[in-house]
Amino acid sequence: MTINLKNDRGWFQKRREQLRNLGAHLHKHIKGQSHVIGRVESVLRRGELGLAHPGRPKGSFLFVGPTGVGKTEITNAFTDYLFGGAKPIRFDMSEYQNQSSVEKLIGEKVGDIGLLGRALTKTDSGTLLFDEVEKAHPLVLDLFLQILDDASITLATGERKNLSRFYVVFTSNIGASEAMRMQSAPFASIERTVMARVGQQLRPELVGRMTEKVVFARLGFDIQREICEAMIAGELARLKKLGHELVITPDDIEAILRDGVHKTLGARPMRGAVERFLQNLVISSVLNISA
Repeated sequence: MTINLKNDRGWFQKRREQLRNLGAHLHKHIKGQSHVIGRVESVLRRGELGLAHPGRPKGSFLFVGPTGVGKTEITNAFTDYLFGGAKPIRFDMSEYQNQSSVEKLIGEKVGDIGLLGRALTKTDSGTLLFDEVEKAHPLVLDLFLQILDDASITLATGERKNLSRFYVVFTSNIGASEAMRMQSAPFASIERTVMARVGQQLRPELVGRMTEKVVFARLGFDIQREICEAMIAGELARLKKLGHELVITPDDIEAILRDGVHKTLGARPMRGAVERFLQNLVISSVLNISA
């Protein structure tokens, strides 16, 4: 069956090629989570081809797993790729734990549209990212039900915002401590344990409305080394554009790994370790002092 998405054939060919290469783009940016990428890619392709239900967001995700394993990174990667370099609109739910959090998001009184309303005035498409969803106040979760149910949000002003051109991502560390303790267990067992904890902590009507629920794996040392080397390559390229060409030795990489690998924080400290080490080399070269 042939689906004619647009009369503009050039646009369609370009978009088709972009969606064909989506998986490769995600694999390039996300290491150690191959089991995640196919499921995310499927939702995104359906959303971009207009196959998602028109009365709901283009797709929604619950990304669960330990800190620093790529939950936010994959959200950044697909948003950048699909929306021309845009970043997700991010809200940290640890800041929305009390009853007034609803007003903070959608406004308290007539004339006030809240932080979410202000963000939505700047764009009519993209990704909404709600980090650590388990920390949100129950009234905030009610807003999420509205978003997932009919792709809309009603602000304090009475204005109704259409979110059918957005992806919605929720992240959570639920079950992370159990997952970290199950290092020798098969991943399928870890996944079942984590999702059981999700079912205990999050409202089933919320989880049930999410298009895809994905458990991220703990990153082993070899994967963290891959991430480190990719970050080094990126930072070297950035510094070269600034006129600083560096040569990195295997000993340098080991030094960065010692500083950047963390047992419980995953790859999160790695970027800082890479930037600190390489930028200190630049300082040492420019000022002719010891690093």
